[in-house]
Amino acid sequence: MYIKTNGIVLRETQYRDSDKLLTLMTQELGKLTVKARGAKSARSKNKAACQLLAYSEFTLSEHQGRYTVTETVPLEQFAELRGDLELLALASYFAQVTDAVAQEGDPQPEMLSLLLNALYALGRLRLPQRTVKAVFELRLACLAGFLPDLRGCLACGREDCDRFNVTQGALQCASCPGDGIRMPVSPAALAAMRYICSCPAKRLFAFQASDEALRQLHDIAEAYLCMRLERGFSTLDFYKSLFL
Repeated sequence: MYIKTNGIVLRETQYRDSDKLLTLMTQELGKLTVKARGAKSARSKNKAACQLLAYSEFTLSEHQGRYTVTETVPLEQFAELRGDLELLALASYFAQVTDAVAQEGDPQPEMLSLLLNALYALGRLRLPQRTVKAVFELRLACLAGFLPDLRGCLACGREDCDRFNVTQGALQCASCPGDGIRMPVSPAALAAMRYICSCPAKRLFAFQASDEALRQLHDIAEAYLCMRLERGFSTLDFYKSLFL
């Protein structure tokens, strides 16, 4: 049986001499592991589509639940990212996080759309890396089922809180009792968080905030996602090492 689907390569692993195993995030089938025969060969017609972060139309043959790439049509290579080490490192982090969150065989078109929009914002639109990273992390946490409670303090209910409890995933006043890691959040940063968690997907990057608010947003989004997923990411460590 042959299947056509659009997807992006989240991970590539060498398999035998010239083959690859690819982890794809696809539109209709969700996350899939597929075999790409000869994809490492310089003469392979599928080479361009079978590299990390390539978005393509894949024709797959399926046999007993296993998929093999037969044909590809590259749709977007994100060339702007590949020519900049910082952007490529950040984009690779986005791919690794998506791979960690997505479930095999479970269609999640909103997650795929978020990844593609974040890569487009980084490369084509050249939006600030800090902004794109924070938006991606916080929105992905929401899509993964970790929507933070931003209505008001979890202790007293006050709406204009000055702390975000990363452990609890909720707002909290500095003066209120409670356990967990609390991070400062200004009114502007809180407004940005509320916007990112609730706005239409097409308007994700249509907000403005001061440098200080973006710094807080950046730190909170990263800490919250890693706390919820209970793990770190090698690609994030490498990205951060570029600024040391």
